[in-house]
Amino acid sequence: MHALADHLRRLPPSCGPVRLIGVDGHAGSGKSTFAGELAATLGGAPVLRLDDIASHDELFGWTGRLLTQVIEPFSRGETAHYAPYDWHTRRFGPPRALPTAPVVLVEGVGAGRRALRPHLARLLWMELPREESWSRGRARDGEEQREFWAGWVRAEAAHFTEDPSRPHADLLVRQGEQGYELLPGPAGTVGSDQEITLGDGPSAMC
Repeated sequence: MHALADHLRRLPPSCGPVRLIGVDGHAGSGKSTFAGELAATLGGAPVLRLDDIASHDELFGWTGRLLTQVIEPFSRGETAHYAPYDWHTRRFGPPRALPTAPVVLVEGVGAGRRALRPHLARLLWMELPREESWSRGRARDGEEQREFWAGWVRAEAAHFTEDPSRPHADLLVRQGEQGYELLPGPAGTVGSDQEITLGDGPSAMC
């Protein structure tokens, strides 16, 4: 994880002074856990969770809100303010500050959508098949969320059909028993000439 953190710190800024890093993948693929561990390795990097931007009425129709509340202020070097959504009360809460920082993580399904990619320094994809991810997510959320998951699966499948993220990923992240394995992504922007350990063997674990 430290090699990845060092690599991200050395990237040129992508959104104003910020190196914006997208962590995408299917629901249940482990994005939140990975992003939390990476943020800690980065010394407490801010994390924007797209669950706070989405809502029941706009599972994936939140692009405008993200651009207005977060991307545009960052591009001006300003602190962003966004209204987090409460999934229990089904209402947006009071604005929450998201300060600029050398590295900011954007974590959630759709973090690699085409409208956001021009502002990302790197896109990471959690490499777990969708059926396995969804199974993990259903087990995590329990029976009370069964109806929500039925609608979510349809919405996520439609989203990635129209606007896939994985083909544009710079790195694939595969969770193992002893950490995370980093593999080159389909986008191919991270090469062997860059100082980050990539490969199929134990040396790729972080």
